[in-house]
Amino acid sequence: MQGFYARQLATGGLILAPMAGYSDAPFRAVARELGAAWTVSEMMSARGVVNGDATLDLGRPLPGERDRVIQLFGADSELLAEASARLYQLFCPEAIDLNLGCPVPKVRGRGGSCLLQTPERAYGLVSAMRAAVPCDISAKMRLGWDIDRSVEIAQGLAEAGADLIAVHGRTAAQRYEGQADWNAIAQVAASVPVPVVGSGDVTSVEQAQEKRRLGVAGVMVGRGATGNPWIFRQARGGTAPGEDERVEVALRHAALNIAFYGERTGLRQLRKVLPRYFPARPEWRDSLVRVDTLAGLRQVLGCVDVAA
Repeated sequence: MQGFYARQLATGGLILAPMAGYSDAPFRAVARELGAAWTVSEMMSARGVVNGDATLDLGRPLPGERDRVIQLFGADSELLAEASARLYQLFCPEAIDLNLGCPVPKVRGRGGSCLLQTPERAYGLVSAMRAAVPCDISAKMRLGWDIDRSVEIAQGLAEAGADLIAVHGRTAAQRYEGQADWNAIAQVAASVPVPVVGSGDVTSVEQAQEKRRLGVAGVMVGRGATGNPWIFRQARGGTAPGEDERVEVALRHAALNIAFYGERTGLRQLRKVLPRYFPARPEWRDSLVRVDTLAGLRQVLGCVDVAA
């Protein structure tokens, strides 16, 4: 029987990458509604999940949310196994992903890309997660810590039980500088028996199509989807949005944020995204980054008289 990743990859489409502060439940829902093959949560600390602290909110789904993967980070196999089991019991995700790519200093030493320095340890983490839950397990990695060891590491992850490997085309030392090396990602895809999804610098459907031709099973989009969730629809042959639809989807996103966080917090959290919905309306930007009520947002968008 095919697992979740194999089934979803067969449908085509792009994947919403995990992004701290962005890939929360409301945006995941918008992306999935507009055609994302699946979505990945913000990364969650395995220790925080086990301790039952506010970390759990990062994985909390919206009612009816579908095709959702939860991402964990950590460096202790027992903690990751326990966290995986708890998340599966609480939220029943389709898959659980291990973060081996975050280069942020506060994560180093507790997981993320630092594990690429000791890949055997990362293999043990995947094995422990694999044994803890019945759903698919994946890992999202970079090319290596400071040199490209991606083929070797990906082969080890596959042998450890990963059902899918996502590869960001930079080393941890590069962080987000320079350009992602998609030729290296293609070499990984050709070297392992599990699907490989590529990530890095994809901001348009044309770029995604070009990357797919390199032999990867799928393409992740992160920053290129913020304020532009139509990229998922367009990847499936759909149309680009007009301004009316941009307004409609921005309001949909706002309504979901309000339902999830409350009005004041939800709209403040959305301020960083709202201007991206309207690249042709720079005159709206100053007002959009100050909204804190739905009525205020509707007024900025010129639809104050439209029913909510």
